[in-house]
Parts: sequence; structure tokens; C-alpha cells
Amino acid sequence: MEKILISGCLLGQKVRYHGSDALCNHPAIAEWIKENIIISICPEVSAGLPVPRPSCEIVGGDGYDVLRGIAKVISHLKIDRTAAFILGANNALNLVKKHKIKIAILKNHSPSCGNNIYDGTYSGKIIKGFGTTAALLQKNSVRVFNESEIDDAVEYLKTLNAKNLSILK
Repeated sequence: MEKILISGCLLGQKVRYHGSDALCNHPAIAEWIKENIIISICPEVSAGLPVPRPSCEIVGGDGYDVLRGIAKVISHLKIDRTAAFILGANNALNLVKKHKIKIAILKNHSPSCGNNIYDGTYSGKIIKGFGTTAALLQKNSVRVFNESEIDDAVEYLKTLNAKNLSILK
């Protein structure tokens, strides 16, 4: 059975920048917990950032641009957190490699995990673009979904598990 990487905040862990969670009560997650196939991470906390912490946005692009060194992750207090976000992304990638993960469900709008992110102006505007962790995982063949795309993730997981079964035959 395929393992699934999931943002800790979606599982009820109080790791978000403001000290709360973003608990997702989707029945598939409850089933995956029973099946013991979830691997959890908060990339920001794994990189040593505290809870709570100043909110951050990617300035000058998206997570792909951060990884290329042309954008930065900056807190609303103007503190450069780029290095921590890259470290957190690499921590997530290490888990992916260790557990041979091909699918992730990550917190949308997060500068680490989102597959839609804030535009870097602290105006509340959302743009298409990936957080740093989401971008690094995708670059490494992990399919990234957000918490509103869990039904799509379930279908994708079925195709992965079917492929694994056909390989075993």
C-alpha cells in the first residue's frame, strides 16, 4: 500500500504560523489513519521555525523560483526565512525518499505547501503557484494535492495501488 505525505496541520497538529491547525475531517484521511499509511510533516516546524511564528509569503515568484534562488520567503516582519523553507522542503523530500512516497496532500495557500499561494504583497491575493515544499516534491515526481482535492487524491491513489498490484502479478 502506498504511503501518503500529509501536512501535519491537516491532521490536527497545532503547527501553523498562528499556533492553530487546519484539521481536515475528510473520511479518506480517517481511513488512511486506520490503514497506517500516513506520513506527517510540517516542513516549517521540521526546519526549526517556532509555533507561533510570523506569517510568511513568497516574494518575487513561487516555490520553484525560491528553489532557483530568484525569489525569497519573507515574513510580514521583513525577516528572510528562505533558508528555513528550503530546509523544510528538503526534510519533506527526505521522508518521501525514505518511504517511497508518490502522493502528498498539503495545506493550500501555504508558502511551503500550497498549490495556490499568496502573491507576496500581504494583500490577501491568491495566485497560481506552488509553495517551496510543494515545488520540490513535484520536481521529484510526487503528485501534490491540497485539502480541497482529496477526492482527486483518492482516485490517483487507486491508480497507484492498481499499478503496484499489476507489477506483483
